[in-house]
Amino acid sequence: MTQTGASPIWHPFTQHAITRTIPKIARGEGAYLYTDDGTRIIDAISSWWVITHGHCHPVIQAAIRRQTELLDQVIFAGYTHEPAERLARRLIEITPDGLDHVFFSDSGSTAVEVALKMALGYWLHTGRPRSRILVLEHGYHGDTIGTMSVGARGVFNQAYEPLLFDVETIPFPETGAEQRSLDALEAACRAPETPAAFIVEPLVLGAGGMLMYGAETLREMQRICAAHDVLFIADEVMTGWGRTGTLFACEQADIVPDIACYSKGITGGALPLAVTLCATRIFDAHYSEDRRRTFFHSSSYTGNPVACAAAVANLDVWDTEPVADRIAAIAEMHDHRLEAIRALDGVENVRRTGTIAALDIRAGAAGYLSELGPRLLTYFRERHLLLRPLGNTVYILPPYCVTEADMDALYAAITDGVLEMRQSA
Repeated sequence: MTQTGASPIWHPFTQHAITRTIPKIARGEGAYLYTDDGTRIIDAISSWWVITHGHCHPVIQAAIRRQTELLDQVIFAGYTHEPAERLARRLIEITPDGLDHVFFSDSGSTAVEVALKMALGYWLHTGRPRSRILVLEHGYHGDTIGTMSVGARGVFNQAYEPLLFDVETIPFPETGAEQRSLDALEAACRAPETPAAFIVEPLVLGAGGMLMYGAETLREMQRICAAHDVLFIADEVMTGWGRTGTLFACEQADIVPDIACYSKGITGGALPLAVTLCATRIFDAHYSEDRRRTFFHSSSYTGNPVACAAAVANLDVWDTEPVADRIAAIAEMHDHRLEAIRALDGVENVRRTGTIAALDIRAGAAGYLSELGPRLLTYFRERHLLLRPLGNTVYILPPYCVTEADMDALYAAITDGVLEMRQSA
C-alpha cells in the first residue's frame, strides 16, 4: 500500500516497500551532493557511473548555458547542427582508427540497441542474413527488450522472459580459466550457423558484479571474432571515459571493435547522450537508393544540441585539464587502501581496474539479491556516503576530483561496515 502523502514518483531499481525514505538532493559540486537540509554526501559511484570531472563542472555548465540561448532542439532526421558535427568529428579523432561513423541516441541502452540493429542490418543488406548473437556470461547491457535479451538472465529481467530473444552465452573468463572462455567462443564462431555478433563489456562487467578480466583475453576475443567474420561489439557505456584507466577500455587491448557504444561520461555526466560508432562497411551496407535499406532507428531527442554542446565541452576538459593524471592518482589511492581491505576477515575477491575498485563480502547468499545489499545501502547512507552495493559486492567508482580525505572516509566506512555485517551475521 502506498503511504498517504508519499511522493508519486516510482524510482528505478528501488523497492519502495523497503526504501521508505528517499533523500532529496538540492545541488551538486565536485565530488559532493547536498541534500535539501544541507547534508553533504560523498558521491562515491559518480551518480550511477556518469559523473567524470565532478558535479556542475564550470566549463560544461557554461557550454550548456550558451547552447540553450542558440538552439535547444531540432529534428535530427534530415537536419543537423554544429554541436553534433563538432562532436562527431572529435569522436572520430579520439577513438581507434576504423570507427568512422557516429549514430546518436540518448542512453546506454539505446546505444546498445542501435548496435544490435546495425549488426543484424549489416548481414541482411549484404545478402548473408544472420541472427545469432553471442554474449558474455554475467553481462548487462541495458533495460530495453533487446538489451535485456543480450544480458544475463536473472532477477533483472525474469518477469520479461517471454519477450526476450535467445542468445548463446560464452563463459566469463575467470582468472586462471580464460582459455575455457576462448575455446567456447571459438567453437561458437565455428558453428554451422555463423553468429552475427559477439557483444562484451571490455575489461569490467558493471551491473554483473564489477567482474574484471585482462586485456590479453579481450584482445584474443576480438581476434577470434575477426578470424570468423563475426562482428565484435564493445559496450563501453560504463568502461569508457577513463573508468578503466585509459580513455576507452579497448585501448588497453589495442583492438578496434566493429561497433562501439559510448554514453554515461560522454557529457561529463551533465546530460543524457549516447553514441554508437561503427566501421565503414556497416554504414555502407545501409547506404543505398533503395529506401528499404534505411537504418530505421531514432528517438525524439536524437542528437540534442544542448547535450552535444555539453559533450564537446567535456572533450575540452579532457584536452585542457590533467584528467589522465587524476585517473592515475585515483588508482594509487585505491591500491594504498586495498591492502588493508584484503586482510579483513570475510572479504574476498578484492580487485581493481583503473578507477574502479570492488570487493565481495562473504554472505550466505551472494549476488544482487543478497540480504547484505539493503543493509549495506542503509549503513552507508547513514554515514552520508553514496555507495550502492551490488548485493554483497561493494565498489567505489568515484569522480576524478575525489580527494585523499574522501577516499579515507570511504574506505574507513567500508572497513567498519564489513566488521559490522560480519558481527551481525
